[in-house]
Amino acid sequence: MPVMTKNPDLSASDLLLKGGEFVIKESKAQETFTPEDFNEEQLMIKGMIEEFVKNEIYPNTQRIEKQEEGLTVSLLKKAADLGLIGSHMPQQYGGMEMDTNTNTLICDAMGPTGSFCTTFAAHTGIGMLPILYFGTEAQKEKYLPGLCAGDLKASYCLTEPSSGSDALAAKTRADLSDDGKHYIINGQKMWITNAGFADVFIVFAQLDGDKFTGFIVERGAEGLTYGAEEDKLGIKGSSTRQLFFENVKVPVENLLGEKGKGHLIAFNVLNAGRYKLGVLSLGGAKQVINEGVQYANDRIQFGKPISNFGAIKFKLAESAIQTFAGMSTTYRVSDLMQQKVQQLKAEGKSFAEAKLLAAEEYAIESSILKVAGSEITTYVIDEMLQVHGGMGFSEETNIARAYRDIRIGRIYEGTNEINRLLIVDMLLKRAMKGVFDLAGPAWAVQKELASMPSMDALEGPYAAEKKAIVDFKKAILMVSGAAVKMQMDGKLNLKSEQEVLMNMSDMMIDAFLAESMLLRVEKLSTHDNKKADQAIYDAMLKVFITDANDRLRKNATDAIVSFAEEDLIKTFLLGLKRFTNFTPVNVKALRRQIADVVIAENAYPF
Repeated sequence: MPVMTKNPDLSASDLLLKGGEFVIKESKAQETFTPEDFNEEQLMIKGMIEEFVKNEIYPNTQRIEKQEEGLTVSLLKKAADLGLIGSHMPQQYGGMEMDTNTNTLICDAMGPTGSFCTTFAAHTGIGMLPILYFGTEAQKEKYLPGLCAGDLKASYCLTEPSSGSDALAAKTRADLSDDGKHYIINGQKMWITNAGFADVFIVFAQLDGDKFTGFIVERGAEGLTYGAEEDKLGIKGSSTRQLFFENVKVPVENLLGEKGKGHLIAFNVLNAGRYKLGVLSLGGAKQVINEGVQYANDRIQFGKPISNFGAIKFKLAESAIQTFAGMSTTYRVSDLMQQKVQQLKAEGKSFAEAKLLAAEEYAIESSILKVAGSEITTYVIDEMLQVHGGMGFSEETNIARAYRDIRIGRIYEGTNEINRLLIVDMLLKRAMKGVFDLAGPAWAVQKELASMPSMDALEGPYAAEKKAIVDFKKAILMVSGAAVKMQMDGKLNLKSEQEVLMNMSDMMIDAFLAESMLLRVEKLSTHDNKKADQAIYDAMLKVFITDANDRLRKNATDAIVSFAEEDLIKTFLLGLKRFTNFTPVNVKALRRQIADVVIAENAYPF
C-alpha cells in the first residue's frame, strides 16, 4: 500500500502533514478544518467585513475604478480602523495577531471587492511581510505600526521590463556610496501595484551588480520618479505604475535582510502572496455565483425563468461544485499553516519566524491554491457572464468588471505556468532532501503493477471515493516515479519537458482538491452546522471526482506516452486503467440536484 496512514505512536509534530506529503499520506476528516468550523467570533468578523464591503466598497465601485484621488487611501484607512490591515501582525507593532484561519477568512470575505482586494493584498501581503519576515527590529518598529494603522501604504517592486518570471535577472543596480552611508540605486521597475500612493517600497536590486538584495525605499527619495498610471485590461481601480531610480540614495540601515539574499525575501513572500491570491479569487467566485443565479431566476424567457433550463442549471451547478472544492482546499491548507505556526512557536520560534517557515513549508499547497483558485474563478465568472447573456457584456453589470479583473489572477504572483512547474519541482526537491520518502511509495506502485488487482469489496462510508483518491495518488507516483528513473538513467531531462511537468502538476492539483473536498464532505456527514442536505454535498463530491478521474487519466496518458519507452507504455497504460476506474455516475441528474439548491437559495449556499 503506497499511501501511508498515520501512526498513533508518533508525536503531534510528526503527525502534522508536511508540505507536499499529501501525495503519499492519508489525512483524516475529523482533523481537517472546514468553513463550517468557524467559531462565533470568526463569524462576527466575517459579518463585519461583509458590512464594510456592502457599505464602503460596492457603492464606490465606479469611483474606485476611476481612481478618484484619495478614495482608495481612505478606504484602506477605514479597513485599518476595523483591524483588517494589521490582523496578521504582532501586537507589539500595532497588529491584532489573529490566527491563520481568521486571516484566511478575512481574505475570503474581501474577495468580492475587485480592484480594492488587489490594493489590500499588495499592502498587507507582499508589502508588509518582507519587513516582518526579514526586517531588523529597528525597521519593524519604524514601519510596521504605520502600515498596520493605514497611515503608511506599502508596495513591492520586483518586476522589470527584462525580468518577470526570471526575477533574478533584474538589472536595477545598487552601489555603496563613497562615504559608506547610502546605497545608490539606478534602474527601473514596472507593474508596481500601489505605486501611485505608497509611502514604503520594497525594492530589489543587484548590489555591486551581482548580489540580488532587498531595500526599503521611502516615497520622496530624491531621484525616485513615477510613470503614468497603466491603462490595464482589468483591476482598473488599483494603482499600477512604473518606478524609475536615478541615483536614489537609500540609507545603509534600509538594507533589508542580508546582502545577496534578496531571493529569500522575494520567493518566501510570494508563497504567502500566492496563497492569498487563491483565497481572494475564490471569495470573489462566490459573489459572482450569487449574481448569476439571481439574474437567472429573474430573467424570463419562453414563459419561465432561465434557471429552469438544463443548460443554465449545468453552469450554476458546476460553478458551485468547483468553488466548493476550492474553498475546501483553502481552509485545509489554512489550518495546516496555523498548526505549523503553533508548533514552531512552541519550539521557541518568534512570531515572524513561525509565519515565514509555515508559509515556506506549504509552498507547494500555496501554488496549487493559486493556480486552482484563479482558474476556478475564471471559469465561474465566464459562465456567470454567459448566464447574463447580452447584459453580461455590458459595463453596467458587475460581471463585466469581474471578467476583466480576474484575468490578471493567472499572471501575477508567478504565472500559472511557472507555478505548475514549481509544484513538481518543489515536490521532487523535498523528496531528494529527505523531507519525506517518495521513492519507496513509488516503487511499491511499480510492484503493484505486476500483481493482480485486489477483488476486495469496498466497505464503509465514502469507500469508493476514498479508494479513488488513493488510486489518484498511485497514478501520480507511477508517472513521477517513471519520469525520475528515466532522468536518473540519462534518458530524460525533465527541465526541458515542461509539458510533462505540467501534466504531473495537474494530476497533483486534481488529487489534492478531490481529497480536500472528500475530507470536508465526510466531516459534514457528522456535522450539525451544514447548510444543505448531506445528499447535496455527496453529489458535489461524486461529480468532482468523476470529472477529476477523467482529467487525471488524460494527463497521465499524455505524460506516459511522451516519455516512456515503448515496451513499458502498455504496462503503464494498464496500470493507469486500474488507477482511474472510478465508477461513472449520472452527472446530469446530480448537477440538477445541486443547481436546484442554488436556485432555491438564490445564492451560493455552501
